[in-house]
Amino acid sequence: MTVSVFVPRDMMAVALGADRVAAAIEAGARRRGADGRIVRNGSRGLQWLEPLVEVVTPKGRIAYGPVSPADVEGLLDAGLLEGGAHALCVGRPEDMPYLARQHRLTFERCGLTDPISIEDYRAHGGLAGLQRALGMAPAAIVEEVKKSGLRGRGGAGFPAGIKWNTVQQAHSDRKYVVCNADEGDSGTFADRLLMEGDPFCLIEGMVIAGIATGATKGLVYLRSEYPVAAAIFGQAIAIARREGLIGISVLGSPHAFDLELRIGAGAYICGEETSMLESLEGKRAIVRAKPPIPALHGFMGRPTLVNNVMTLAAVPWILAHGGQTYADYGMGRSRGTLPIQLAGNIKRGGLIEYAFGISLREVIEDFGGGTASGRPVRAVQVGGPLGAYLPAHMLDVPLDYEALAGIQAMLGHGGIVVFDDSVDMARQARFAFEFCAAESCGKCTPCRIGATRGVEAIDKIVAGMERQRNLAVVQDLCELMTDGSLCAMGGLTPLPVQSALRHFADDFAHLAVAS
Repeated sequence: MTVSVFVPRDMMAVALGADRVAAAIEAGARRRGADGRIVRNGSRGLQWLEPLVEVVTPKGRIAYGPVSPADVEGLLDAGLLEGGAHALCVGRPEDMPYLARQHRLTFERCGLTDPISIEDYRAHGGLAGLQRALGMAPAAIVEEVKKSGLRGRGGAGFPAGIKWNTVQQAHSDRKYVVCNADEGDSGTFADRLLMEGDPFCLIEGMVIAGIATGATKGLVYLRSEYPVAAAIFGQAIAIARREGLIGISVLGSPHAFDLELRIGAGAYICGEETSMLESLEGKRAIVRAKPPIPALHGFMGRPTLVNNVMTLAAVPWILAHGGQTYADYGMGRSRGTLPIQLAGNIKRGGLIEYAFGISLREVIEDFGGGTASGRPVRAVQVGGPLGAYLPAHMLDVPLDYEALAGIQAMLGHGGIVVFDDSVDMARQARFAFEFCAAESCGKCTPCRIGATRGVEAIDKIVAGMERQRNLAVVQDLCELMTDGSLCAMGGLTPLPVQSALRHFADDFAHLAVAS
């Protein structure tokens, strides 16, 4: 009997030796005369256990991790192919509290399936949403998305259904669906995990979006730092075209929709939708003034639906199970589930998909197990490098768009970076300005010049030079950048700076600038 052994092929697992682990298991099984089949799956998001090897047994899949190439012989001797006992055995993944407590909707297949097997995708519920959409009027699909309460998961949190409706009602000879996969925020990796672990989910979501809005062409803008995702997604597009999922007739229907993968050049500013559109058109990535909005005048001047990976990937589940079922998760105006990415100084970093409303404390302590260093949590940054720094006493805030806005913070792409009590918050504030200065497209003066002056002012503050005067300069710069910047790059840079000054003022009083 052939035994299936799952070894992840996502970028993090590969970086930690997954390819060598797979080769060692295959070679070791062959030497023992065992009949083993290696399946390269996606990651379940349990990053502290990568590479996580799973073996199919009569009792279900049994997992072992983290497995290094040096562990393989010992595992095989202990009966790996039969799910034997070993110090690295963590049992059935679905029984682990980290996974058992989650609400896996968008990520329901990640880690379970071979990401480039369309048969595997269908067998685990894939294409059910598209099949339903093909029997609906475009306006009815849009209404289902509205009913779900889905909001843009890229950071802005704009209601997806309203954006879809705008594109659907726009008149044009051609429309586009553009997926922004330029996942550049620190501590974020949900887009990558999805594209590497369940690429057909994103393809299905984009096809549904095309049918709903009348778009016949989709483009995925992927950051160049994700070569494994590019390879897997490129294979998935080719398979989808061969199987009739995309092309001149989607699954034999009158709807046409084709798909293309484009690779960016590594500019953080391309996370901003109009800058990304400029790059897609072969121009320098510079932010466009709005209006007009991309929904009416986007790629090549045509109506364009621009959504993030997580937004589009949520759509197949919504269409398959109903918008109201999705909306039943969450709280207030934040409906459905949030892919939370836990990173930084944390014992158990990884991906957690959970309904909106879970608190930061639950995420960090219950799922993450506290800091990796064992020291107390001092600060948590939510929402990427432009997100606010929150002190430990604010960890009971629920992860909800409005709740975070109420404490001058933001949810962003759902990335959470944890810092222990050894962190220097003055340097973190300085980094926010420095990051903006380096990544600004340069089009508007508040962002281009304000960030550079901000670095200089922070340096003077921590050096003790005219501290009160330079604090006033920083506050003025923050107001100017918030009110005068063309996009969120400059407009949100003050958020981490002001939060660090507000919650960690002592760090700015007597420190010296690092040489």
